[in-house]
Amino acid sequence: MEIDIKHACSFTGHRPERLEMGEDKVIAWLEEQIKKAVDDGYTDFITGMQRGVDIWAGEIVVKLRKEGLPVKLICACAWNGMQNGWEQEWVKRYRNLLVASNKTVYVSTKPGRAAFFERNHWMVDYSSRLIGVYTGAPGGTKETVWYAKNHGLEVITIKE
Repeated sequence: MEIDIKHACSFTGHRPERLEMGEDKVIAWLEEQIKKAVDDGYTDFITGMQRGVDIWAGEIVVKLRKEGLPVKLICACAWNGMQNGWEQEWVKRYRNLLVASNKTVYVSTKPGRAAFFERNHWMVDYSSRLIGVYTGAPGGTKETVWYAKNHGLEVITIKE
């Protein structure tokens, strides 16, 4: 499956423990933004497969596809095995998304922090819109939002 960059949207966001808002609020906002993206012609959705925002967004895409929307899910994993050491519930959700995806990409062969940045850049490079749950905190989400803005993507972030 080729990714249609013009009609591809990526997600970025913090892990659950770093969010300043409730999970229910984040998930409702993500679903609203994904539906708006579909209305705007987006068909390919890329998730970075991290705990929290990435997995929630991926699960929403799968749910909407089951409801009949013409959407595809691309799982962009930093490396094969990045889920090792997670709580079992997150590992189960991660594996379920891999099975449900239309395409899975392992961006790096080397585990570590650099692989996450490489994955984030890959997602932006293959997208024209970024949906972000960003609190302003330093880290990968901030860097991904900055990278996307500097590469001309439309960036939509949640407002509290």
